Amino acid sequence: MSQDTNQELDVNDDEDTQKGKFLTFSLGNEFYGIEIRYVVEIIGYQPITKVPDLPDYVKGIINLRGKIIPVMDVRLRFGKEFIEYNDRTCIIVIEVNDVSIGLIVDVVSEVISISDENIVEPPKLKKEGSRFVKGIGKVGDEVKLLLDCDKLLTEDDFEAIESAI
Repeated sequence: MSQDTNQELDVNDDEDTQKGKFLTFSLGNEFYGIEIRYVVEIIGYQPITKVPDLPDYVKGIINLRGKIIPVMDVRLRFGKEFIEYNDRTCIIVIEVNDVSIGLIVDVVSEVISISDENIVEPPKLKKEGSRFVKGIGKVGDEVKLLLDCDKLLTEDDFEAIESAI
């Protein structure tokens, strides 16, 4: 995906058409999914304005058609090593609790359907990153870690972002 490519998603407000649909993306060799109902759009990587006093994983803000959106590097949020952004790096704009957030990911894959019977609870591990995982989707021989968008940013993160902007 090139830097100037914007891709509007046709997201219908009808819950039934969105149920079981996930936008998938990868961070290195790991594959993740976000419920499509949270996704507003996918944009190519663009310059980010740094804002002081934000957590390291919140890279700053972007101006998207007049709307200021905080941007978070999902790799850093999950405690992974930073890698340089490239032409495949994308920003997934999601909306959580009426707040838009940009998620920087390595590569966006596709929208897939995963039925409820193919989603299992994540193992109960006391690892930091596992609290972001709502479920594990089985897709053929692969697994997708399904994220809980409500837990990507804490209440303190939201307050820090709002006070900094």
